[in-house]
Amino acid sequence: MTLAARHQAFHDLHQSGCFVIPNPWDRGSARMMAALGAKALATSSAAHAFTLGRPDLGGVSRDEALAHAADLIAATDLPVSGDFENGFGEAPEDVAETVRLSGEVGLSGISVEDTQMIPGNAPYAFDLAVERIRAGVAASRALGRPFVFCARADGVMHGTYDLAEGIRRLQAFEAAGADLLYLPVPPGKAELAQVLAAVRKPVNALAAGPLKSMSVAELAGMGVRRISTGSQIARLTHAAIRDSVTAMLSKGSFQPLMATASGDEIDALLALGAGKEGLTK
Repeated sequence: MTLAARHQAFHDLHQSGCFVIPNPWDRGSARMMAALGAKALATSSAAHAFTLGRPDLGGVSRDEALAHAADLIAATDLPVSGDFENGFGEAPEDVAETVRLSGEVGLSGISVEDTQMIPGNAPYAFDLAVERIRAGVAASRALGRPFVFCARADGVMHGTYDLAEGIRRLQAFEAAGADLLYLPVPPGKAELAQVLAAVRKPVNALAAGPLKSMSVAELAGMGVRRISTGSQIARLTHAAIRDSVTAMLSKGSFQPLMATASGDEIDALLALGAGKEGLTK
């Protein structure tokens, strides 16, 4: 699939129905997810940082994030969206530049948070948060091709503002032109329903916190358009490392290794997930 076709396909996925967008952290995980039926992929700032031995908060630079995204784009035939934290800068023009560079590397969309990359995750002031989204949207339109700009209101997740303020911000981001709206980890299903009722643009939900107990069908039935996994799959992988190595070194047991996939199965999935274009890059 050409990049142009990927961008159009990603745009079309957001127009109706509901889909899951898993978050890989390297070429291998991207190809596994593609082979298993993913329709699109997204980077995860936390999962990427973990691969570098760094913490999630501000652990990756813009240049590193763009290079990582380009690597994932080359790995499969699927469209890829970038999880780009605060847009790698506070000023609206910083967000716009990140969008421009994202377009250059071939991303089909990005998400930008309203939270500063500092301890405490303080949110940007309301007016600045809206201006940052407006600048990002303008830059995405200037690309002249489909590009899904996702605006995130992260304060509820971090406990820095309440649900009412999160909804107020999403409504303002919608008015500023964002294509997709995202309030990670609402307290529960009822609060997610409030978010969905408050906006008209498509909404992304994160399969984390209380929403992990819900199914794709339940979230789709509520009106969620896209379900992302964030760093959850990477965290599951790290939990497997923790548990298996602890069993070996502390208990002398290799029992956790009984659940491994065979090399032949992994090789087959990696080849299938590469796709024709991925194999030639």
